[in-house]
Amino acid sequence: MLTAAPRWEREGREWPNRATSSFVRAGGLRWHVQIAGKGPDLLMLHGTAGATHSWAGLLPLLAAEFRVIAPDLPGHGFTEAPDANGLSLSGMAKAVGDLLRELNVHPALVVGHSAGAAIALKMCLEERMAPRQIISLNGALLPFGGLAGQLFAPLAQLLVRLPVVPWILSQQAQDSRAVARVLQSTGSTIPPAMLGHYTALLRTRQHVAAALGMMAGWDLHALQRRLSTLQVPVLLLVGERDGFVPPRQAREIQRLLPQARLLVLPRLGHLAHEEQPERIAALIAAAWAAAANRPAGHPA
Repeated sequence: MLTAAPRWEREGREWPNRATSSFVRAGGLRWHVQIAGKGPDLLMLHGTAGATHSWAGLLPLLAAEFRVIAPDLPGHGFTEAPDANGLSLSGMAKAVGDLLRELNVHPALVVGHSAGAAIALKMCLEERMAPRQIISLNGALLPFGGLAGQLFAPLAQLLVRLPVVPWILSQQAQDSRAVARVLQSTGSTIPPAMLGHYTALLRTRQHVAAALGMMAGWDLHALQRRLSTLQVPVLLLVGERDGFVPPRQAREIQRLLPQARLLVLPRLGHLAHEEQPERIAALIAAAWAAAANRPAGHPA
């Protein structure tokens, strides 16, 4: 069934880690947030077209050591959609900052997947948070190069202005095989239950429109120019088979980020944390153990 926005009583009925969910108002939006565990605050930010279901296997493992705070980004999942400006990188960074203030959360560690990693870096550069470390899971941190870079953003801007486009794309998601093909292109093999959650969300116009809006307003050129000024240590976890963010970009990011360490994950794709949550949780725990033994802002 095609709907305007996901409904908690329907698409959220069997949502992963549902018992940890709550709804809060911050920055003019009603947010869906999952909070679990005790310990240092760990903020987890999903990527474009994702939601908190992406952390299904990872969140319970990390909650054994941290207090995990995982929101649905604006317009995604069960969080209300902002205006178009709110879907830009700057808009997202501000919105998440507003949420952290409302929750009185001061993350010691941040895990960002894909576009979520860019939001985390932007927030640090704008002094909206000061974690000891950021862990980038297949972070989408650099602009598209070449002809693709010249065409992608203008095309996304055109599409997002056409109200019929989210409807058409969500109609396509009525066929779960179409969604499966998109997910296969990430280079990851994920559990069938995860396919079901992606399919349910992509059948809603709000979720699709928010993903398109992020793409249209996603200016990574300004972020790229400021990366060298970032003082927070960054661990780059890169799936060897990532079909969305070329793994070769990690070397360029490492050159731009003086604080960065790089770890390539063999045989894993863009959704590595959904493929092997135990492995990713162990890497996060090890990174935190190392970070906790040095002062905040000290080089990795």
